[in-house]
Amino acid sequence: MQLTIREAASFFGVNEQTIRRWISQRGMPAHEVYERMYLNPLELWEWAVESGIPVSRGLLEKARRSPEDAPPLAALLRVGGIFHDVEGTTKPEVLRAVVRRLPLPQDLDREFLLSVFEAREAMGSTGIGDGIAIPHVRNPIVLHVDQAFVTLCLLRHPVDFDAPDSQPVHALFLMVSLTVPAHLRMLAQLGFVLRDLPLRELLRTAAPADAILDRIELVESNLRTGSYAAVKNQPR
Repeated sequence: MQLTIREAASFFGVNEQTIRRWISQRGMPAHEVYERMYLNPLELWEWAVESGIPVSRGLLEKARRSPEDAPPLAALLRVGGIFHDVEGTTKPEVLRAVVRRLPLPQDLDREFLLSVFEAREAMGSTGIGDGIAIPHVRNPIVLHVDQAFVTLCLLRHPVDFDAPDSQPVHALFLMVSLTVPAHLRMLAQLGFVLRDLPLRELLRTAAPADAILDRIELVESNLRTGSYAAVKNQPR
């Protein structure tokens, strides 16, 4: 379940302009799809607690009632795979290597998909900072596949992605969903777990796949039980 800016404002008791300012100036997590902004209740609750901003407990209750329209991120990664030592020294080379590893039907035109990714990167970097990128087109990648997945590629050599913090990228997450709502849920899940510092360190050091999956499962488990804030900066 995703919230509009107006709905989010009602939980915080502020106007929509304040929500937009918090997104641009205070790092409130938000996702743009089809040129509209959406916010995830779980991400908003965690951000509000960390930022010390009062928010209605109804937001957390809404998050807990939200339907699970996408599997946990760890399960999505098990389908999509975690690949180490992915080749490439430039952005186009890396994107080609990533597309080649996606678990897609044989009849799908990978060259076309690659051109879509390249066109998206030409519009602006999908690097999000701290050496991580989430390549995706302007609209969600919705394909006729049996199940949604997330693929993680850990690069052999960090590559310049024109990220906002100017850090070269060493880890790329790519999502393929069955529906737009599922894409939003997957993006929210990914955005949330990537705030975990130990997970980012595992990505930076190209840790084994089992270690990465274990950490993600820990973060997701503690999120469900409400104890995430107490463990998120502790090494596993």
